[in-house]
Amino acid sequence: MSPTDALVLASGNPGKIREFGQLFAPLGLRVRPQADFGVTDVEETGLTFIENALLKARAASRASGLPALADDSGLEVDALAGSPGIYSARYAGEPKSDARNNAKLLESLSGVSGAARSARYWCALVYLRHAEDPVPIIVQRSWEGEILEQPCGEGGFGYDPLFWLPALGRSVAELDAAEKNRLSHRGRALEAMLAALREATRR
Repeated sequence: MSPTDALVLASGNPGKIREFGQLFAPLGLRVRPQADFGVTDVEETGLTFIENALLKARAASRASGLPALADDSGLEVDALAGSPGIYSARYAGEPKSDARNNAKLLESLSGVSGAARSARYWCALVYLRHAEDPVPIIVQRSWEGEILEQPCGEGGFGYDPLFWLPALGRSVAELDAAEKNRLSHRGRALEAMLAALREATRR
């Protein structure tokens, strides 16, 4: 990689674009949103977070001609046999709604108590050098917790008000942004991806 290299981020989320751009700048990589190349969200037909991240990255790389980075993440609840899993963002159907997803999760766990409400967030990150890259860099990290019986906290998004961290005695929605980024599944997956890309630049 050279200092003039750019990569396309398979996301239209302004917050992600800004955050990823800051993290990748020290590697000499300029992050560009997929919208710059007319890429819209692909249909997530994979059965795993990694498969869906690969679908997103390949579509963005193919359209842009650039290396691509994509993530897919969600919530796995043990008492629900891993649901909502890859359907986390659309658990309660379309249109996507955090409030309706949280309500459905609470309803699904009605009658389940204590340690049986164990859960984890997952984040899969994929980096492709080009659209047909046969050896993508893939990292996956989780964040262990439990599902509360009612929301707690005003911060975060998604299932954060219901995701309890026993070691901290707080929900994710009660963490400040810096603390969440340091501890979270996505934050640690990004750290691992940055380390892998640094290693790649030394080859």
